[in-house]
Amino acid sequence: MEPGVEELMPRLLPVDDCDLAEDFDPTVPPRTPQEYLKRVQIEAARCPDVVVAQIDPKKLRKKQTVNISISGCQPAPEGYSPTLKWQQQQVANFSAVRQSLNKHRNHWRSQHLDSNVTMPKSEDEEGWKKFCLGEKVYSEIDALSDNENLGIDYIKVGFPPLLSIVSRMNQATVTSVLEYLISWFGEKKFTPELGRWLYALLACLEKPLLPEAHSLIRQLARRCSEVRVLEENKNEEQISALNLIICLVSRYFDQRDLADEPS
Repeated sequence: MEPGVEELMPRLLPVDDCDLAEDFDPTVPPRTPQEYLKRVQIEAARCPDVVVAQIDPKKLRKKQTVNISISGCQPAPEGYSPTLKWQQQQVANFSAVRQSLNKHRNHWRSQHLDSNVTMPKSEDEEGWKKFCLGEKVYSEIDALSDNENLGIDYIKVGFPPLLSIVSRMNQATVTSVLEYLISWFGEKKFTPELGRWLYALLACLEKPLLPEAHSLIRQLARRCSEVRVLEENKNEEQISALNLIICLVSRYFDQRDLADEPS
């Protein structure tokens, strides 16, 4: 090791000059404490200053980057900012939903799914988007088929977040599906189908949040605020749904910098 490096990195195990046997061999097991410490110093001096890891790119996930923004949410349109009382009530309701879900999770998990329900694998992004939103929303089809009066076709309109479905999802799947839907929402409009699933997935998120989930819900709240501002017709029902998601992210999951200022 170079002298200059030693000055910047003081030795934790300083060894004074000591009388070592003439036949001292650093390649064999040390016989005394002095030989052991000397061997450690010799090995440290042989370590390269820079080590480059050999990474197999085939083993990396396609999406490695997590974008984190410190910007807050855009203010609600004039006259549509939720009151503090309303926000507190939504947090209380949401907390009760989460407690009930946790309490009865095993029961709902044991319930048989209908024969037409096939949950996609966790890594199947397109499959989950179609499963949650339905082909009508996902493919942006304007009208349903003529045989819609025969009953609800969940393949077309999407499966609702039934307790028997979400109770079967582990945290990795919950986070993955949340990421898929937020990614879709980043370029598409807000729909009731999307809102129901976002609420259900938030209810399934366990606290404390993992870093990835923390970043996702902040991204979701900011996107909701963007869509809320751009809402031309000021649909009260839709703005209320967007307010609700922002409220839960900011006040239940403690992202207070994203909270709406009470009206």
